[in-house]
Amino acid sequence: MKALILIAKAAIGFVWLVLLINIFHPFPGVAAMALYIMTGFLFMMHGLQMLIFIGAFGDKITMTRWEKWSILIFGIFALLDIRRKHMM
Repeated sequence: MKALILIAKAAIGFVWLVLLINIFHPFPGVAAMALYIMTGFLFMMHGLQMLIFIGAFGDKITMTRWEKWSILIFGIFALLDIRRKHMM
């Protein structure tokens, strides 16, 4: 399970890398506009996940600052990793 979460985090990290490259060096044509929309959507969805998780469980489990921000970056895969660490 740990290896699968790591692979998934690497895949999401690659997606973020492509989205950030598009911001600083836009791809040609309509691809740039589509990637801008995807960037906004991904940022909003992961941000919502972070706010919901911290609001629901922030006082029940202690998380490091990196764990909180990793939810914004990796989404559900960070949540699975945090759950795995705190359930042991």
